Amino acid sequence: MGLILIENMEFYAFHGHYKEERIVGNKFLVNLTLETDMEKAMESDNLKDAVNYQRAYEIVKQQMEKNSHLLEHIAGRILDALYEEMQGIKKATVKVSKMNPPMGGKIGSVSVVLSR
Repeated sequence: MGLILIENMEFYAFHGHYKEERIVGNKFLVNLTLETDMEKAMESDNLKDAVNYQRAYEIVKQQMEKNSHLLEHIAGRILDALYEEMQGIKKATVKVSKMNPPMGGKIGSVSVVLSR
């Protein structure tokens, strides 16, 4: 088994509970960890034997373009899409962070982490 980590994918998106967040938008960071069997890819050196992390990024990007009210919803959609569209994932963990959330104080980020 091995891990593929795609870290600090940055998106400007229009997610949020408050109407203003969905109008103005905000910066989001997404981190993705994919657990997969890498034995065949280690031997063959062929992309067809590996989990394609370029495709994983594209899936995350597509999901980040769909507006949501909750980080939990975004993270769940990302996991659903990864498992629906990709083969070879044994376990996936996604962390979605909203930078500088409007919570009435100086806060760097708020994050949700889901695994499946």
